[in-house]
Amino acid sequence: MKKCLCALTLVAAVAQPAHAVEVTANMGFMSSYVFRGIFQAHSVAMGGVDLKQGGLYAGTWAADVGQGLEVDLYGGYNGRTGDFSYGAGATGYYYTDDFDDTYQEINLSAGYRVFSISAAFGRYDNFSGTIGPGNARANRKLGYSFISPRLDYQGFYGLVGIFGNDFNGEYYEAGYASTFAPIGLDYRFAVIHGTKDLLGDTDGDGRPDDDTRFVISVSKTFRLTP
Repeated sequence: MKKCLCALTLVAAVAQPAHAVEVTANMGFMSSYVFRGIFQAHSVAMGGVDLKQGGLYAGTWAADVGQGLEVDLYGGYNGRTGDFSYGAGATGYYYTDDFDDTYQEINLSAGYRVFSISAAFGRYDNFSGTIGPGNARANRKLGYSFISPRLDYQGFYGLVGIFGNDFNGEYYEAGYASTFAPIGLDYRFAVIHGTKDLLGDTDGDGRPDDDTRFVISVSKTFRLTP
């Protein structure tokens, strides 16, 4: 992942004119943390720091998942030409207290007006045969892909996320996101449905389970550079 980030940064830096570096910090709260259709924890505090220079970006984000912390590191490049947007980057997901094991992935995205699609291709370290999405179990590193087409219109959005390779299953999400301008507070309401193929047996009764959750999140971003 580090090699990919360095390569992306070098290519983008050559193509980009000089821009001032913008540094921001963010903090917020989620009623439930559901990542790619999979429930992580209730009542989650979160926060992070981001650096941007033109289309280049890098940052870190952390969330309290009850049993320790999730800490993400990411970087890459986002660009736009008229109504067409595109991006490439890499992300690492790391955990304390054995909540989960490490995920590392390459991220790609493209969009045109209200339609966009994102993709991730990664590796899961899978310590001691931990169960992953789609009830995957093996005492080895797992490879996965993730593709998510999405529609956005005036704050409303809908998407489907589809796993492949060693993981399998899909989830559906619809919601609304906006900003309360007087205090610069970002908020989101979402309904997320994870399918049986994605979640596997979550309550230990021997039968696969699907799951639907309503999620509220709020966050505030602070600019740290002039």
